[in-house]
Amino acid sequence: MTETDLILTLRQQLHEHNHNYYVLNSPTVSDKEFDDMMRQLQELEASHPEMYDPNSPSQRVGSDLNEDFVSVKHLRPMLSLSNTYNLSEVRDFYERVADSLHGQPFQICAELKYDGLSISLHYEHGRLVRAVTRGDGEQGDDVTANVRTIRTIPLVIDAPCPRQFEIRGEILLPWSNFNKLNAEREAAGEAPFANPRNAASGTLKSKDPKVVARRGLDAYLYYLLSEAPKYDGHYQNLQTAREWGFQVSPDMRLCNTIDEVWDYIQYWDTERKHLPVATDGIVLKVNSLAQQQSLGLTAKSPRWAIAYKFQAEQATTTLREITYQVGRTGVITPVANMDPVALSGTMVHRATLHNADVMESLALHIGDSVVIEKGGEIIPKIVDNEGGPGEHRIHFIKRCPVCGTKLVREPDEAGYYCPNDQHCPPQILGKLEHFVSRKAMNINSIGSEIINQYFNQGLLHDVSDFYHIDFDEKIKRSITESLSVPFERVLFALGIRFVGEIAAKTLARKFKNIDALSTATIDEMLETDGIGQVIASSVRDYLHDKENQQLIARLKEAGLQFALSHQQMSQHSTTLQGQVIVISGVFKHHSREQYKQLIEQHGGKNSGSISGKTSFLLAGENIGPSKLEKAQKLGIRIISEDEFLAEIRQTDQ
Repeated sequence: MTETDLILTLRQQLHEHNHNYYVLNSPTVSDKEFDDMMRQLQELEASHPEMYDPNSPSQRVGSDLNEDFVSVKHLRPMLSLSNTYNLSEVRDFYERVADSLHGQPFQICAELKYDGLSISLHYEHGRLVRAVTRGDGEQGDDVTANVRTIRTIPLVIDAPCPRQFEIRGEILLPWSNFNKLNAEREAAGEAPFANPRNAASGTLKSKDPKVVARRGLDAYLYYLLSEAPKYDGHYQNLQTAREWGFQVSPDMRLCNTIDEVWDYIQYWDTERKHLPVATDGIVLKVNSLAQQQSLGLTAKSPRWAIAYKFQAEQATTTLREITYQVGRTGVITPVANMDPVALSGTMVHRATLHNADVMESLALHIGDSVVIEKGGEIIPKIVDNEGGPGEHRIHFIKRCPVCGTKLVREPDEAGYYCPNDQHCPPQILGKLEHFVSRKAMNINSIGSEIINQYFNQGLLHDVSDFYHIDFDEKIKRSITESLSVPFERVLFALGIRFVGEIAAKTLARKFKNIDALSTATIDEMLETDGIGQVIASSVRDYLHDKENQQLIARLKEAGLQFALSHQQMSQHSTTLQGQVIVISGVFKHHSREQYKQLIEQHGGKNSGSISGKTSFLLAGENIGPSKLEKAQKLGIRIISEDEFLAEIRQTDQ
């Protein structure tokens, strides 16, 4: 067998193993055997770049490409369903269908309503070619690169299927992965996601497919569209889709009477709490496609379907106290402490009040009867105040509950924060934990318990102390390894307010070293793509502070990287010096974000719009028609992706 034949064989086998493991929950090989096969495939593909296939199982882990999402018009509108919380309206829907069909017998397909992000998957010749979000129903974002990382979505269908078809469904984050993600975010000093839907949405729109792959999204498919469906029955067509490898809910049911619909709703109102993913209701669809077509559509929704949404679970309890948490960046979060009450299977005694505005709107007093709700929210919240005997209204605090510093609230921000970032204990602890986190300095042998222990003993005052304490050998080894962490991650590790991973990387590549960044003006920072007034002001304030300057000096002395490496610097040239470049379209070799970086590395400047100052337009596929028209009108040079790469590579040699 040739190596190219072996690549094809491994791909087919790995697709099958993926389906067995993630969809059928019946693996037929061990994890090690699977990993060995994947490693062999990756090595072979690296040796044979001409065999590149975006639907290879090796692409499940995500590539390094950062996708700028392109809007795509849906072939068929993705209409929303009419919603109801009222069982009598479900009966009205059933009777309207019966009247409109003039006595024809009909069935209702009852399905769980998954609480995620709607997606449209397009297949040609059995291969996934495009994945588009619902968007506004008329057009959505192309998120194909990210969807390819979801292991329950088949990339290649190894069964007879239509030449072209579309299948719609819901992208979700399972509860287990959601809880793990929130724990990681809290450990890194980041705000947790409110619910799995928000987390799934944020993940699917990430510009880094590797992030998407790591978080473990899932997908359930619920509607098949093709020019010539095999069956007239919606339910039957989805069973066929299951045979093709799609994850279709096993909990669908065909109902012949309204009483069977009632039974289904009543059962799942309770049983859904045991599912591995979030649901928020039941969808009822007329099963026959011919009858669906006969019933037709309104301007916003189909007449042949309705969504019954479960009421969010609520409970009433008594407010006893409001306490305040201080986050890593100093943001103050009010927390309601209440008499314990059972809610969604757990005992709840604390609920977030989010910020001062939310707290004030509830007009709270100690002793009030408050209504708390979970619903799809993993974090309980107070949704109503029924009042009580209390006389004194509780107002948001004016000073930090820990260090006593007067709180600050910026005009465009929702929350108050404590500006005493260098001496407020919770903020110091938050900065210490952030500094050692995986995405920052990655000193993984130091956890929060060790940090708290050394901080309480007075041995840890700021992050520079990590490099002077006599830790055990394992921790010392991790600390020594952190000295090779590149500049952009060191900048992120400092914990500058509003400076996340992307901003830190952008600033590091723009200014090359901490000294140049320290002397940069706000206007110079604003010239950097992705850096706005808030980030620029925060960076300037941090780097101009004397205590922070002393901290950076100590970290420099310890040996941390505060400049781009020689290798990174060697990638720069003046090939595009003085040129203004506009990027538009979708590219095959690099992402748009990577092309922006290449332009900056070679001395050029990125621009988002065509003007007389534009030097050339770097054009990919599906280029924006308005940009193309304007470039042609102004006589702007238009070059392809390959022409651009050839131009900068010639000067690199």
